[in-house]
Amino acid sequence: MKSLHIITPVKDSLDLTLETARAVMAAQREMPNTYTIYNDFSTQENTRRLETASRELGFQLVNLCDLTDHPSPNYLLVLQRERQQCLREDAGLLIVESDVLVRPDTLNGLWQGALERPDAGIVASVTVDESGRINYPYLYAQGEENRVLDTRRHCSFCCSLLTPELLRRVDFDQLDATKSWFDVTISHRSLEEGLRNYLFTSLPVVHRPHGSRPWKQLKYKNPLLYYWRKFTKGFDKI
Repeated sequence: MKSLHIITPVKDSLDLTLETARAVMAAQREMPNTYTIYNDFSTQENTRRLETASRELGFQLVNLCDLTDHPSPNYLLVLQRERQQCLREDAGLLIVESDVLVRPDTLNGLWQGALERPDAGIVASVTVDESGRINYPYLYAQGEENRVLDTRRHCSFCCSLLTPELLRRVDFDQLDATKSWFDVTISHRSLEEGLRNYLFTSLPVVHRPHGSRPWKQLKYKNPLLYYWRKFTKGFDKI
């Protein structure tokens, strides 16, 4: 792995996204890297804010409206595009979602963790709340703090590095285009291809669950309404 592509897909939720971007830009990045925010059909006002922040903070910005007319979410397009670029450059793909705050050592820690584990498919940071307690989607890791877990549970893409070996073995063009999110599928494919997925509870990142998709808070506040919207409107296909 010669370099790292760091990406953040986003639609609106700009205040949280800019916190994410500032944290990434301020983190230690000893490896050759690029940082790109994929703007997935945010409003015109939020697109202008992202363009201004791109100039001020120094990240790359891709407006997906320039590449497709497919409505958001366009996570699959982002993954396919990045996979091709990473394969050309022997790069890893590090996804930092727009409701996550990395710490100064997060990026270097995941990079080194992947380099030290030639069998790694995914190397992920555990997520915690602002008090430091492990939270969704890694509740299964509570009680396993400050460790590296070789896990067969799925790794969320909240903050996960997909290694070049995984990108070579798993063809994202073959993923189910009717789905919205792909962390579960790709986690399972990694294991099927004989790779291992590692969860670093020693490298926690702060996660505001569903901060980028507020409607999903209904899962906890009104689950009946959440599942009605999910199935009748075709939202959130995993």
